[in-house]
Amino acid sequence: MPDLTPVEASGRRRFKSRGMLVRQSVSASLISLAGLIRAPVRDLEAHDVGRLVDVVVRWDQGVYPQVSGLVIRIGSRRAFVHVADVSSITRRALSLGSTRVDLKDFERRPGEALLRQDVLDHQLLDVDGARVVRAADLYLAHVGSRYWVVGVDVSFVSFLRRLLPARMSSMPTAERVLDFASIPPFGRPGAPVKLRNPHRGLEQLRPADLADLLEDLGRPERRELLSLLPLERAADVLEEMEPRHLRLLLRDVPVGQAAGLVAMMEPDEAVDALRDLSEQDRVSLLAQMPQARASQLRALLTFPEGVAGGIMTTNIVVLTCDESIRDAREKVRARRREEDVDGLVVIDAAGRLIDDLSLMDLLDNDPDTLIAAVIGPPYPGTVLSDADLDDVVEQLIGNRGSSLVVVDLEHRPIGRILADDVIDALVSSDVHRRWPWQPKGPGV
Repeated sequence: MPDLTPVEASGRRRFKSRGMLVRQSVSASLISLAGLIRAPVRDLEAHDVGRLVDVVVRWDQGVYPQVSGLVIRIGSRRAFVHVADVSSITRRALSLGSTRVDLKDFERRPGEALLRQDVLDHQLLDVDGARVVRAADLYLAHVGSRYWVVGVDVSFVSFLRRLLPARMSSMPTAERVLDFASIPPFGRPGAPVKLRNPHRGLEQLRPADLADLLEDLGRPERRELLSLLPLERAADVLEEMEPRHLRLLLRDVPVGQAAGLVAMMEPDEAVDALRDLSEQDRVSLLAQMPQARASQLRALLTFPEGVAGGIMTTNIVVLTCDESIRDAREKVRARRREEDVDGLVVIDAAGRLIDDLSLMDLLDNDPDTLIAAVIGPPYPGTVLSDADLDDVVEQLIGNRGSSLVVVDLEHRPIGRILADDVIDALVSSDVHRRWPWQPKGPGV
C-alpha cells in the first residue's frame, strides 16, 4: 500500500472518526433485549416490584413488531404488564407509570410472541441476504410513544458480551445488525404464530438459494420454511438440495407431504431422491402418490443407476405428422397444468421416432401448419435406454445438441436426456474417470 500524504492520512482519520461516531450514536439509541432480561422493574416510588422475564410483541401489526407488554416475575408468579402502564424502558431498568399489575400468571394470547423465549438464540431467515442467522441479541427502539423491535444482532461479539457483568452486557455492540424488516422468525415454541408477510422476500430467492437455507436450518425451522412455499416451488427447491440433506428432509416430514413433493419433482430428480431412500421409505412414498405418477416412477426405477434410462426424464409430448401446430400447443398446454414439458417428439404410425421439436418451433410457425411440414434435418441424437454414461456423453458431444432422445430397441421414444441431466450425472460420478473428450496422458 503506498504511503499516504499528511492530508490523506488526516482525511482517513476524520472518516474513521465520523464512522465511529455514527455507530456510537446508533448504539446509544438502541436497547439491548439480552441486557434487559432480569433487569429490575420499579414502581412510581422507585421501589423494586420484580424482574423482567420477557418482552411481549405482536407479529401481525406492521413491518416491525411492536412491544405490547412485559412479563415480570413477582415472587413465584409471572405477571403481565401492558406497555401502556410502562413509563420508561432504559438499558438497566424499567419504570412503571401505574400501580396496576395483573398478578394472574401470564398466558400467551393469539398473535403474541415472547422475544427472549421465541426469538433470542433461535435461527432466523435473512431473506435479503439469503442466509440463516442466529439472533445473538435483539434491539428495541423508542419511537414516539411506542417501543419497536428494529434490529437483530448476529455477531459473535454479542454472544460473548452477554457473559459479562450486567453493567457491561447491556451495552449494544451494533457491528453486525440486520434490519428486522428482512427477518421472518422461525421455530418459535409455544402456540403457533402466523408469520407476518410470510412470502415477502422468499418469492425473490432462487430455488438454489432456498435449498441452501433449508440445508442450514434445524428440523423445526426447515419444516416451517417448507410449509410457506407453494408445492411446485418447494419441489423445485428440493431438486437443488444435496442428496444427504434431501434424504433427511424427506424422512423428517410427514409421509403424505414427502410423497407430494417427490411427485412434483422432475421424474429423473424424483427417481434419484427415491433411490437414496430405504426400500421401506420408498414403498411408503410411492403408495401415497397418484397412481399414474407412481407407475411412471416405478418404471424409471427399474433402470440401473448410471445408464440412459436412469437419468432420463419422461416429460415429453408425443406428436404425429398429421397433427397441426395448434394441436401441439394444446397438448403442451394440457400437460403443463400438471408438469413441465421438456420437449416434443414426432412419431410415425408404428410409434417409431421421426424427429423432435422445440417449444420455439411451436411459436415460430402458423397454428394451421402441419407437423409434417416442420420436421426435417438436423435429426435428433438418440441413445438406447441401457447406454452407459460414457456413451451418453459421447453422443451428446457428437450431436452438438442440448439433449438426446432415449429410444427402445424398436426406436420408439421413451424419454429425453437434457444436458443438465448429464452434468448432474457427471458430478455425482467418479471424478477420477477419464471421459471421451479428455486426451490420453503419457503411457496411457
